[in-house]
Amino acid sequence: MSTELEWVKSSYSGSGGDNCIEVAVDAEAVHVRDSKDLGRDSFAVAPGAWAAFTAHVSGS
Repeated sequence: MSTELEWVKSSYSGSGGDNCIEVAVDAEAVHVRDSKDLGRDSFAVAPGAWAAFTAHVSGS
């Protein structure tokens, strides 16, 4: 079984290269990283916390 994460760039990321994040989801967490600086560490949050965050920022 592979432990490699599948990173997906935010749909709000434009071609200008600013304010871009990528996320990867596994069974235990949602991982977040800066797509402009892949050398920096990512961080992980619980799926429920990520769902609450995205609902809040989308105004739902």
